[in-house]
Amino acid sequence: MWGFRAEELSAIRLSLKVAVAAALCSLPAGIAVAWLLARRRFPGKALLDALVHLPLVLPPVVVGYALLVLLGGNGPVGAWLDAAFGISFAFRWTGAALASAIMGFPLLVRTVRLSIEQVDRRLEEAAATLGAGPLRVFFTVTLPLAWPGLVAGVVLAFAKALGEFGATITFVSSIPDETRTMSSAIYGLMQVPGGEAGIWRLAAVAVAISFAALLASEWLVRRQRGEERVP
Repeated sequence: MWGFRAEELSAIRLSLKVAVAAALCSLPAGIAVAWLLARRRFPGKALLDALVHLPLVLPPVVVGYALLVLLGGNGPVGAWLDAAFGISFAFRWTGAALASAIMGFPLLVRTVRLSIEQVDRRLEEAAATLGAGPLRVFFTVTLPLAWPGLVAGVVLAFAKALGEFGATITFVSSIPDETRTMSSAIYGLMQVPGGEAGIWRLAAVAVAISFAALLASEWLVRRQRGEERVP
C-alpha cells in the first residue's frame, strides 16, 4: 500500500514546487499591501481590503476561470505576455503557482497586517525622530518586530497552495508531470477503481508536510520571541 508510484512522486514534487513558489513570490506584494492597510489611510482603502479578501469568498472555480479568460492563450493579457515576452501561464506549472498564490494571498496579507498593527508605533516614531527615513524604519524596526507574523503568513500561504484544487484545475487542468498536483491526483484516483491506496498515500503525505510546516513555523516564532520550545 505504501509503495509510491512514479506518478504519485511526481505529483508530490510538483505540489511542493508550486506551494513554495506561490508562497515566496506572493510575499513581497503581501508585505506591501499589509503595511499599506495597517499604516496608511487613503481613499478606497475599504475597496482595496475587499478586493484582497475576495478570493476567500469566491468559489475557487470562478478565480480559475477568470485567470483562464485573462491569461489563457487567447486572453488579452495572456496573448500579450506570450507575444512580447514568451511567457505563458495557462496549462503550465507556473499557472498553478499563480492560481495558488492568488487563493492564499488573503491569508498572507491578513496575518502580516495583524502583526504589523501590533508593532508599537512609538518605536517607529522614535526611529524617525533619530533621522531614519521611512524605508529604514520599515526594514529596521517594523519588519523585525513583525517577523513572527511574516512566518505565520508564509506558512498559511504555503499550506493553502499545497491543497488548492478548484482554481488550479480550472486554469491549468491536470497534466501529468506538468500541472498534476497532489489534490488533482487524488481527484483523478477517485474516478478509477482501486485508487483508494493511492489516495491514502497522497493524503498522508499532504498531512505530514502541512503538519511539519506548522511545527517549523511555531518553533521559529518561539525562537524569535525568546521562548523555550515546548517538548
